[in-house]
Amino acid sequence: MDNTNGQQADYYPRPLRHLSVYLATLVKGRLWLKVLIGMGLGLVVGTLLGPSVGLVEPETGTLIGNWLAFPGQLFLATIQMIVIPLVIASVVRGLAASDNLEQLRKMGVRVTLFFVITTAIAATIGLWVGGLVNPGDLMTGLTAPPVDAVPVAADIPGLDAIPQTLIGLLPGNPLDAMVEGQMLQVVIFSIIIGVALVSMSGDKAKPMLDLLDSLQQICMTVVRWAMRLAPYAVFGLMAQLTTTLGFRAMLGMASYVATVLLGLAVLMVFYLALLKLLAGVRPLQFLKDTRDVLLLAFSTSSSAAVMPLSIRTAEDKLGVRPSVSQFVIPLGATINMNGTALYQAVATVFLAQVYGIDLSVGSMALVVAMAVGASIGSPATPGVGIVILAMVLQSVGVPPAGIALIMGVDRILDMCRTAINVTGDLVACKLMENWSGKRLPDQPEPVPGEA
Repeated sequence: MDNTNGQQADYYPRPLRHLSVYLATLVKGRLWLKVLIGMGLGLVVGTLLGPSVGLVEPETGTLIGNWLAFPGQLFLATIQMIVIPLVIASVVRGLAASDNLEQLRKMGVRVTLFFVITTAIAATIGLWVGGLVNPGDLMTGLTAPPVDAVPVAADIPGLDAIPQTLIGLLPGNPLDAMVEGQMLQVVIFSIIIGVALVSMSGDKAKPMLDLLDSLQQICMTVVRWAMRLAPYAVFGLMAQLTTTLGFRAMLGMASYVATVLLGLAVLMVFYLALLKLLAGVRPLQFLKDTRDVLLLAFSTSSSAAVMPLSIRTAEDKLGVRPSVSQFVIPLGATINMNGTALYQAVATVFLAQVYGIDLSVGSMALVVAMAVGASIGSPATPGVGIVILAMVLQSVGVPPAGIALIMGVDRILDMCRTAINVTGDLVACKLMENWSGKRLPDQPEPVPGEA
């Protein structure tokens, strides 16, 4: 049977979920527990070496801290190196998993609207929680960091530049977009390639899909190597941070950390309520089914790295069809950054309070809009939220140099908001499954004895 809109029925791309075997050992090995232990030990070691205790000279403590942070820097660099090829392969093959262009069009519109709306809601929750708790009031009188501590974001284009900006989203040179890390351009390029593959016959699309399958496996092998460094990375980064700032300064940031965690908890409740009301899924059952992938996302701080396990969880535990999961999960891992948007909103309110800047209603609306746009274009890698935050801050007149105040505790919050991002992907998967009008049969498993 041939489908003129899609691939021939005699060939289906190999499911992305088979790559979850690369992550199985990390789940069984309780990586999340090792990361928490590494974080605690890093705080202890950094406190002993830092200015709070004074066992060593400040210069010596800083030197030791820099060396301890080496595994962490290596971990971050490795994940950032591999994320673009992994996202390209995953988005293209995720689109190719759907053999019906009409279904792809409808689901694409629905899931994109869902991600945009929920990201705006997440940023609004961040603004509300930040205004409710007022964490910046506890930092009043703190010496402001130097202006050159963080690079200043580029100017925001005016209304007359918007058409050209929209045209610029289409990558004139995809290789340049990859080199410069323009993730939104990379995703648009990948979507175009994926839709083109869906429109071709199966025998013509098969060579490219096989190549992308190999690329995915290469990427996941590198990810597995990097994940082995995660506990040591967290230990080193936390030790370096505490060595530099001292434990008392860390305690001073506790109100900011608590505010972000409170906002993330509210966002999680919102997701669980959506599932209960729109899909009839019990919250406790959902948390039980997704526990492994959420803990792994917390440990790795990368929603892209856990994509295969997210897809397997969606299909095996949540009952989502492969044609839905293999499209929604890779797309969500790239453009659904709700936890990041909430964090950016809280950070903006916090730093505005520290600098004594009153945010108007218009400024808050601009924060929501900027958080949505920036989150959609951000790569699913650890630490990227700090880079995006500079642009959001400058758009509302808050000095981006204030990022130096919160950069230290970003690692803790990065792990937490990544788990929320992955939760959003899985919730979207389940809702898209329920809202899909035309039910298509599941694709056959092409690989005998698949893990």
